[in-house]
Amino acid sequence: MTPFPFSQSQRGYTPPRPIKVGVLGATGAVGQRFVQLLEGHPWFQVTALGASGRAVGKTYGAAAGWRLSADVPEYARDITMVEGKPGPEWDCDIIFTSLPAEIAGEVEEEFAAAGYKVFSNSRNHRYDPDVPLMIPEVNPDHSNMLAHQQKGRGWERGFIVTNPNCTTIHLVLALKPLQDAFGLKKVIVTTMQAVSGAGYPGVPSLDVIDNVMPHSFDEEEKVESEPLKIMGRFEENDPRFEEALFAVSATCTRVAVREGHTESVAVELGRTATIEEVAAALTEFEAEPQRLKLPSAPLHPVVLRTEAHRPQVLLDRDSENAMATVVGRLQKCKVLDYRFLLIGHNTIRGAAGASILNAELLAAQGLII
Repeated sequence: MTPFPFSQSQRGYTPPRPIKVGVLGATGAVGQRFVQLLEGHPWFQVTALGASGRAVGKTYGAAAGWRLSADVPEYARDITMVEGKPGPEWDCDIIFTSLPAEIAGEVEEEFAAAGYKVFSNSRNHRYDPDVPLMIPEVNPDHSNMLAHQQKGRGWERGFIVTNPNCTTIHLVLALKPLQDAFGLKKVIVTTMQAVSGAGYPGVPSLDVIDNVMPHSFDEEEKVESEPLKIMGRFEENDPRFEEALFAVSATCTRVAVREGHTESVAVELGRTATIEEVAAALTEFEAEPQRLKLPSAPLHPVVLRTEAHRPQVLLDRDSENAMATVVGRLQKCKVLDYRFLLIGHNTIRGAAGASILNAELLAAQGLII
């Protein structure tokens, strides 16, 4: 994996100094992805790692229970784990969080109130009316809400930005080019989600092997509601997010795949379009992260496969350093207008990589340092 496709000389923005970052929940499944993806980052320097009380005081190498590769990244191995609350141990500009929902909301607010820029992978603040729910290719202007968030909450320097549910991210990346080119009226999606989406150790093997498990209803609610906030407009004069007007119907399931979500999608467009026009909209899509050449941005956020047997999780989840959504089997639909399959990596673009790309965008927008 080559995580940073652009050389420093190719980028349109370079921070004036290394941006110090910390990871809360660093020993969990998504926390480990943060640690892995931040290795060698050209802008971000990891200066603090935090986890539960049992890990505090241990080195990260001793505490992590590393599961992603042969070895813990060398840069992180000897970092001493610190307690997950604001203090001098957190010498950071940015805090990436992957905490359990039971504690994430309050902890994230404490860090934001203490002046940290918090980029959350947890669900707690996604629906707050003053918190951006961001995918940089889709709604980069939603960061304009942060000044109003700080004013309303009395936070002088800190703020909270969230990234969506892993399933939502890949769905929205495929829908955004269609919304821009043709408009959207209806979306029906059925998901086949990897077991790693449940964290470690995930779903018991005797439940998921030889089975397809219906997901919880709240997962379907997320997939139905989050796209409307993300793909809606930010109203500056009356600071709020105005939801998009199309409807989403979701059925979510869990399958015996380690990493990579598959989604079967059907769409009704806002106007008539040929299949060639739909294919072109998907293939040609690029947005602010690509124009800014952000370090973690995929060169092609949507990859369209034309082979009859693609996409497949095993073959396609790592496309564009696992930061792209891969679309295939595009065809006319006898109920709506078009249907297709998509695949995306759930713990990289769907989780840690999404937060990192959000932070890169806001750094380029001048909102970090």
